[in-house]
Amino acid sequence: MNAIDRALSGVPLQTLIDRLPALCAAIAEGASQREREGTLPFEAFALFRASGLGALRIPVERGGPGGSIEDLVQVVATLAAADSNVAHALRTHYNAVELWTTAPPHPDADRQLARVREGALFGGAFTELGTPRSGTVTTTLERQGDRRVLNGSKYYATGTAFSDFASIAVRDEEGRDATVIVPTDRAGLHVKDDWDGMGQRLTASGSLEFDGLEVQPDEIVFTSPRSLQRRHAAALRQLYLVAVAAGIVRNVFSDAVHYVRHHARPAAHSPASSAVEDHFTQWVVGDLATGTHAVDALIAHNARQLDRSAAALRRGSANGEVEEEGLQQLVLAGALATAKTQLAVSKIALQAAERLFEAGGASATSRKHNFDRHWRNLRTIFNHNPLLQKARVIGDYHLNGTTKHLEEGKVF
Repeated sequence: MNAIDRALSGVPLQTLIDRLPALCAAIAEGASQREREGTLPFEAFALFRASGLGALRIPVERGGPGGSIEDLVQVVATLAAADSNVAHALRTHYNAVELWTTAPPHPDADRQLARVREGALFGGAFTELGTPRSGTVTTTLERQGDRRVLNGSKYYATGTAFSDFASIAVRDEEGRDATVIVPTDRAGLHVKDDWDGMGQRLTASGSLEFDGLEVQPDEIVFTSPRSLQRRHAAALRQLYLVAVAAGIVRNVFSDAVHYVRHHARPAAHSPASSAVEDHFTQWVVGDLATGTHAVDALIAHNARQLDRSAAALRRGSANGEVEEEGLQQLVLAGALATAKTQLAVSKIALQAAERLFEAGGASATSRKHNFDRHWRNLRTIFNHNPLLQKARVIGDYHLNGTTKHLEEGKVF
């Protein structure tokens, strides 16, 4: 057992939470400059890996600290206030842990969770470019004698450049849905830094290319895309994005306060002697304070809803009864709550990122402040899924009781 393994073994939940402020202070150092210069935050991930927070959601009975989803969204939002790229790039990792800990026990899940407890981080990719519809998987395992290999490419491989293992959605030779989990340093797996989005620029969300990537038999897991566990995890993936947005809104507020205190001047027609005494500037900062409070309250409330479905899923998995009607209703309630939270937070957050500039004059647009990154990052996050479609689905549910899209376990 190496030094990191010993540091992470059996760490109590509160000890992990107590490490968060110092970790985030270190990650925040130079975050804006990294974004301007396009420098990927590898050092930040080394710090995060050593913190043990990657194991946060592993239950106590499976050797973890037993953190709740409410704990998780607070960790994510706090990380995102330090550097939203770092928080966002961990989304695939926490999604994988959620699936492994809410599904019935399985030897592969036990093996992966042991890796997580030892500090390993998981990335991967599921999406492909150029398919008729997003979410379509065409990447297929091929037989080459006694070997199975993977050729082709995936996109939106968020966080994989910083990870130890990659989880990749594929089809086997018979067309069945499967996931392969391989080390990121294996020959034939190439992680490309070709993400060109206007925001979240340092999440390493570009391509994975496979050139004869060999996959061992015990690295292939067949999946059930419509399971309750996957529907629950899909909702958590969406709330995760909202938690990242919550951290950005915290940063908007703190940047506004710092700017007004240290850089802003009252307008020429203002009767105030300083920016901090200007009533309109106070109004802007008060609005931003209200916005970040509202967003934090929404994600915490939503997290408690998902904690109920996660706990029920774990109990059902242990008892072999995961299809009961009450559990289905809990998972549905989590999907609805998350869709509503996303819609509400998107409006508050994007308005806050724009309102920040009303705390100052033209100098607030200076590149040295880099305030525009907040709006770019938020707009990129909220473009992940069709918000108008979410609103329509919610309306259809309340008017007609329609649950079709909510039960697909994709973007709700």
